[in-house]
Amino acid sequence: MKHIVVTGAAGFLGSHLVKSLIQQGHRVTGIDNLSTGVSQNLREVINNPLFQFCKDDVTQASSLEILDQQTVDEVYHLASPASPKFYQADAFGTIWVNTQGTYNLLELAHKKGAKLVYASTSEAYGDPEVHPQPETYKGSVNTWGPRACYDEAKRLGEVICYEYFTKQQVKVKVARIFNTYSAGLRNDDGRVISNFVTQALTGEDITVYGDGSQTRSFCYVDDNIRGLQLLMASEKANGQIVNIGNPKEYTILELAHLIKDLTQSNSNVTFSPLPEDDPKVRRPVIDKAKDLLGWEPEVNLDHGLRLTIENYRESLLETQFE
Repeated sequence: MKHIVVTGAAGFLGSHLVKSLIQQGHRVTGIDNLSTGVSQNLREVINNPLFQFCKDDVTQASSLEILDQQTVDEVYHLASPASPKFYQADAFGTIWVNTQGTYNLLELAHKKGAKLVYASTSEAYGDPEVHPQPETYKGSVNTWGPRACYDEAKRLGEVICYEYFTKQQVKVKVARIFNTYSAGLRNDDGRVISNFVTQALTGEDITVYGDGSQTRSFCYVDDNIRGLQLLMASEKANGQIVNIGNPKEYTILELAHLIKDLTQSNSNVTFSPLPEDDPKVRRPVIDKAKDLLGWEPEVNLDHGLRLTIENYRESLLETQFE
């Protein structure tokens, strides 16, 4: 049995990861300040003897004192707002958790001799001039704009990981995560699939930003979590940056009509101005994940959306009868 620390444990990815690790029989300490995470996400495991939850902020070194007398085998650093709605509302918190928080978690990993996976983002590529995006692409990121607090904080988090790998020999791996979705993504999250599904099920207009020609690649959460765990397990991935995402690319307008069809919604598709610095294209090259991890996604968008829609439908019905 391993003792595994997961930051951002009550968030979308964090809660799925926690449940997967506990199902595998590991002891898990989850840390989350609940700024964007939701404690309800952990309802299935909150009373499990293998799980300990700490409501705390990893930007404060004192938040990790609970681990002083414990062995720690692995650390997944997932704590950070990930939706533009939330990271733009808390720009400094987003910067601190990806810089000072990353430093604190790497210090913990160094002291404990633990492995660490840092959850970075495809946003590190900015509005890319190279398409699709391999890990070697250095990106096209605006440092002076509303998305910079997230994009650049993640990039600096990667630099801190690099320094701990090269100077302290910490077994750190960086996952550049592309758009991920499933049941469990907050319906007020502000990201495109949660927006579209909620709007379609409630009969609101499905709001497409720009003309809908911009593209994204969508990875179902089960595939993502499997990729993160394979990344943690791989010795060959130490000191490596690896894209975790689905290379199948869709336009936003295609996505809107697909969700409208799958929900059998009467919603209209409407258009609003494209937000500043919104990337025009986004698609990962996953050759490295295939070679190092033996990983590639298995759930196609149609199937993943059906699962997501069914869960959102049930959640909306529960809300109506509360």
